[in-house]
Formats: sequence, C-alpha cells, structure tokens
Amino acid sequence: MTHTRLFSSLPLFLFLLLFSFTNADFNVTTIPFNHGYSHLFGEGNLVRSPDGKGVRLLLDRFTGSGFISSSMYQHGFFSANIKLPSGYTAGIVIAFYTSNGDVFEKSHDELDFEFLGNINGKPWRFQTNLYGNGSTNRGREERYRLWFDPTKEFHRYSILWTTKNIVFYIDEVPIREVIRNEAMGGDYPSKPMSLYATIWDASNWATSGGRYKVNYKYAPFVSEFKDLVLEGCPLDPIQEVPVAAMACAEKDDLLETKDYAFVTPERRLAMRRFRQRFMYYSYCYDILRYSVPPPECVIDPVEKRRFKDTGRLKFGGSHRKQSRRHSRNSRAVSIIEAEI
Repeated sequence: MTHTRLFSSLPLFLFLLLFSFTNADFNVTTIPFNHGYSHLFGEGNLVRSPDGKGVRLLLDRFTGSGFISSSMYQHGFFSANIKLPSGYTAGIVIAFYTSNGDVFEKSHDELDFEFLGNINGKPWRFQTNLYGNGSTNRGREERYRLWFDPTKEFHRYSILWTTKNIVFYIDEVPIREVIRNEAMGGDYPSKPMSLYATIWDASNWATSGGRYKVNYKYAPFVSEFKDLVLEGCPLDPIQEVPVAAMACAEKDDLLETKDYAFVTPERRLAMRRFRQRFMYYSYCYDILRYSVPPPECVIDPVEKRRFKDTGRLKFGGSHRKQSRRHSRNSRAVSIIEAEI
C-alpha cells in the first residue's frame, strides 16, 4: 500500500492529531482595534469590545457592517481570531480580505476568506479567492468544509502575501498556497491593499445558489473579531516614492524570515490532508470554466480523479459587500453554489 493510500485510510482522530503538531502559535504582535482600523459601514452595527482589542460586526434587517485598516500595505501578514454566528445563518457572508478596489476600481487586487452561512443543522462552509489587476472574470475560488464548529469558539484565520507566494492559514495550518510565476503576469496581486472585514446579506447566492435567504427573525447576526494582526509595510499607492519603496523592500525581506512564511514539510503535509478531506470545489479542475487551467494551478492526477469537470467532488465570486463602495457580478459563484 502506498503512503498516500495508507494515510487516507487513517481514522479522523489521527488526521486531527497531525493538525495539532502543526498548530504551534505563530509569533505575532496583536494591536488594539483603534491602532490599526476604522469603521467602514453600518452605523451602530460595529461594537468595540470593552478592552479595545476587538469588535463585533452585526447584521440586521437595516444594514450589515464592516471595518477597514487605517493604512494600505505592500505585502504583509493579516490575521484575526474570528467566531461566526450560530443557528440559522443562510444567506449571510462574513468576509475577511485584502483589497484595493477603492483606489484601483478597474485594476484592483484582492485576497479573500469568505464564510458562507447555512440553514439550521448544516455547517458553515467557506471559500478562498484571488484576483489580480482586475481579473474578476478569472475568479480563483476554492471551497471547503471545516474540521471544527466555527461558532463555538475563536479560530485564527490568516493571509500571508509576499512577493513570492500567498498562503491562507487556519489556526496555523496552511490550507492553500499560490506560488507566483511569470505566466501569471498581472494576475498576481502586486499593488498595496487594505485589510477589510464585513458581514452582509448575500441572499441571492450564498446558500444553495440563493435558495435559502437571510431570515431576519433570527437577527441580529453577530460575528466577533479579536487578536488582530497587521504585519507589513504601510504604503500610499498614490504618493509612492523611491524611499518608501526601498523601505518596503527591506520589510519584505524581513517578512519572509517569519515563522509563518515557511511552509515546512509538516505544514505541507497537513495542507495536503486538509485539501484531500475538506476541499469540495477547485477552479483548477473546473474545465467548463477553464479549458486550460490558469498558470498557477498544479494539477495532481490523484486529486483530479476526485473532481468532476465542474471542479466539484464526484459525490452526490466574488462577494458583494453591502457597502456603498463595493459591487460585483456573482453569477459564476451562484452557478457553482447551486450545484453543491
């Protein structure tokens, strides 16, 4: 029996034990909310914690809410401990992401965690996504389940963005890595981005392709954020000067020496097992959307056999913030979700 087949046959508790070995806390510095962030939208629906270290974001029948980093960053590590709403959460999306869409409306970059609510008795699901240079017609969605209940306690979600790669982490376990290559060109995010967190009504697509809507008799829906991390180089994209660019190059070098910048063999193994067990959609295997996979895709023949031509498992967008400043066509995402 091969090593891969042997591991795939192991009980779930041994799989989770592997996660525990990779789950040593990153050495990061957290900051109070007011030291790095400001209110984005949703009057009264952003509630600061008494100690000033975190916030609650609420969605009610009148509005969602959100916050934004006070600075834009040229690469960095963006992280928070997050707890999601429990109970009936159909139609809700909670997003933790980086973007520069307010500055570069037609050529923006973006890196997303998007948590997709569900009906009672069904678990939260989530997706990661990447856009570069306005490539919104080339969404790079991957969708997953979680190995824990994200409503019971806080879990850390992190985005690492360097000149070389992008890594999405959950509780110090990497779940996705995108390695930069020349063929990606401008599709690799390259311009300074802000960090955002939002909760909003996505009834038209978030749960079963829009079949289940937000039910406001369960409102308010509350998501909690604490232990916020902003590690990177603040940079104004409009007033960028050579001195600032040189300073960011030095900080980029420092960023790449951090513990979270290394996908060790143990972490890579945990990432592979996560993706084998919990990823249920990948754009890299969706040949109906991409007859030729995008250049960053690394096609695993064993993994490919698990997916249909639609990129979803053989069993069986992009977000629109409720903010004056965000909108996007989510038709492709709706089609995918309707199929799941």
